[in-house]
Amino acid sequence: MKFENTWAGEIEDPVLAEALKHFKASVDSWSSAAYSRPRTVVRRARFGAANWRLAAGWALGCVLGVGSLAGGVYEHHHRQALARDAAAHKAAQERATAQQAAAANAGTKDQDLLATVDSDVSREVPAAMEPLAQLMDDDGSR
Repeated sequence: MKFENTWAGEIEDPVLAEALKHFKASVDSWSSAAYSRPRTVVRRARFGAANWRLAAGWALGCVLGVGSLAGGVYEHHHRQALARDAAAHKAAQERATAQQAAAANAGTKDQDLLATVDSDVSREVPAAMEPLAQLMDDDGSR
């Protein structure tokens, strides 16, 4: 489709009109050359056996990587659980030892209290009346 030079009568500068005419001619020749030049067909890549092997290799590599990572995470979690169980067992043993020591101390406190009561009961005279008892012993010996 060719455009007619509609402003040819409107342009009064002959140099500008000539420059526009040459520009239009160059654009027309470039577009006709681009339209008539042979085009190359881009072929789509087919998914052949080599590509399947490559994809399978990548998939296997990803599976092995994720499996190794998951195994490491599981092992770390398992070790933490074992350490937590060992700490709980050690704390339970320490509590049992502390309870046994407290029971042994309570037993000695009870024994000390019983010994004090026994010594108080085995007196001939109560402690409050001891000065009077000493006076009596002094009077009896005279």
